[in-house]
Amino acid sequence: MSRTFDIVIIGGGLVGLSLARALAGSGLSLALVEPQPPAPLPGDESWDSRIYAVSPGSATFLERGGAWQRLPQERVTRIEAMRVYGDDAAACLDFSAYDTGLRELAFIVESCRLQHALREAIAGQDARIHCPAAWSALEFHPDHAAVRLEDGSELAARLVIGADGAGSRVRAQAGIAVDESDYRQLGVVANFSCEKPHRGTAFQWFMRDGVLALLPLPGNRVSMVWSVAQERGRHLMALPDAELSAEVESASRGVVGALRVVTPAAGFPLRLQRVGQIAMPRLALVGDAAHNVHPLAGQGVNLGFRDARSLAGVLGERGPQGDCGDYALLRRYERARREDVLALQLVTDGLQKLFNNNGVWPARARNLGLRLVNRQPLLKNFLVNHAVA
Repeated sequence: MSRTFDIVIIGGGLVGLSLARALAGSGLSLALVEPQPPAPLPGDESWDSRIYAVSPGSATFLERGGAWQRLPQERVTRIEAMRVYGDDAAACLDFSAYDTGLRELAFIVESCRLQHALREAIAGQDARIHCPAAWSALEFHPDHAAVRLEDGSELAARLVIGADGAGSRVRAQAGIAVDESDYRQLGVVANFSCEKPHRGTAFQWFMRDGVLALLPLPGNRVSMVWSVAQERGRHLMALPDAELSAEVESASRGVVGALRVVTPAAGFPLRLQRVGQIAMPRLALVGDAAHNVHPLAGQGVNLGFRDARSLAGVLGERGPQGDCGDYALLRRYERARREDVLALQLVTDGLQKLFNNNGVWPARARNLGLRLVNRQPLLKNFLVNHAVA
């Protein structure tokens, strides 16, 4: 059996779902292919260990798609301030939403809750959802692309969009080159209850053996992301809850008091991926399939949402008879995204290398840099305004 669509999105994660919702009502016929069935939502007392800092700009994009307002607001936390510490006692950089004229710097949201809200928002829209469904073949032709599913059915489309993550099979099938740098680090995540109120503040410590962040959750809870060497990360994940809590409390200088694990530690490998191209005839890449960055800036998912916003905008401007898979059109998307992606890759990679260096001079330079930036209100406002887009 064969069906024809204007667009087939492969990958039903946050970015793929947000793009599908943004394209609903565009006049383009749409199918989405996702191999994993939706995970059940945890109970009210449970917390997803994978959380995201969603920028106000991304929240507005999701609200326009009808997803943001479906989130239970008692599970969403505003980041109203941020404190970034160096690895000496004096280096500190403060950001305040109030000082920048904003209501918040970001929102903390659980991955599973946001995924569920997006699925609810797309339900009933004019889109064919194949889930769970895996594909076995992908071929590109001058006037269409063909996706063969493992059940034997075939989807033909003017445009295939790869939203299938950092290990993208779509990207590999298209023969697109990837330059990968393995940081040899793990991002260790866990959630804690805390003794002292966080007051909507996100904390981050740049240390010689990694980057630790504590992000505010509803109530007296925080979510940890600790980027450390692989061996150290495996050690942290193997610790009993009480010992892990003590380690994190010590590393965070007791800023939110005593900690108690509420979600067990998990880890994921960290790497930088530079993708040779994110568009070609009949193909566009979005999200982690198009780029992968170190999580120290907390901007990876926002980079993906900005891909979805940009691509949906370009496709919406194609004209009534425009071919959505035409390379000249897709090049506009690629050019529009180049500067944003490159800037974040350079910043995150540069910071990772600067702070993952035990030399005396790099240590002095990075701590001095934090202090100098903290004294420049205009520069701080520029950094904030870019991050909240």
